Amino acid sequence: MPEGPEIRLAADEVAAAIVGRKTTAMFFAFEHLKPYEASLTGQCVLAVETYGKAMLTRFENGLNIYSHNQLYGIWMVCPANKAPETNRQLRLAIHNAEMWALLYSASDIEVLNDDEVLTHPFLSQIGPDLLDQTITVDVVAQRFMDPAFHNKKLTTLLLDQRFVAGTGNYLRSEILFAAGVHPTLRPKDCTPSQIQALARATVELTRQSYQTRGITNDLELAARLKADGWPWRKYRWWVFNRDGDVCHRCGGVIVKDEIGGRRIYYCAGCQT
Repeated sequence: MPEGPEIRLAADEVAAAIVGRKTTAMFFAFEHLKPYEASLTGQCVLAVETYGKAMLTRFENGLNIYSHNQLYGIWMVCPANKAPETNRQLRLAIHNAEMWALLYSASDIEVLNDDEVLTHPFLSQIGPDLLDQTITVDVVAQRFMDPAFHNKKLTTLLLDQRFVAGTGNYLRSEILFAAGVHPTLRPKDCTPSQIQALARATVELTRQSYQTRGITNDLELAARLKADGWPWRKYRWWVFNRDGDVCHRCGGVIVKDEIGGRRIYYCAGCQT
């Protein structure tokens, strides 16, 4: 599933194609949404916003398209009348005179008015969006110690969008490694310095991943590894998807485990 940084990058591309332009046509694959095709045609798109892994496309008439890519959804942007060749199923299309924004394979799409946005089951309950620049390390550190969260395992917490919005499976492994914290711990088991390290890694790695299109490794190290011929999937991460490889920090071996049906990667030497 794409995580917060990937959804924000997709939103940037969609926004560049449709914000400030009036739609010339709309398409919804789901029958219950088809009445909105007429309502949204001829409307100017005001904004494309992200809330963790969800996207909200706002229109001038007060309607909004909520979409969540889930596991398989993907946005594609193209010039008008030049749709990409793909076997994916088109679920949503936003057309204007110059560009098309096309959402394939996603199943979680709704049309909401402004009041419904405020009470939406997902949007109304998610935690602070880590790509919101007003969210500080101290804010996230306080959430780790909040009674609602401090007794939960870190591996569970870092996937819970009510805790913070945008983290997922690869960020979970990378955050725990960067903070030097073992995956089995809970916030209540951690020292104040570990909590601070967790909060800093949560904020900084999420933003770095967005800024670099997916690199959570040390940037200088990643550049050296790239120059040495390492493939992107190996130099982009500290530990994720690197089971059996040598740890960049201590020279130990990266371990893969499974918790709650989801992969977790860590270095037993660096994470205690």
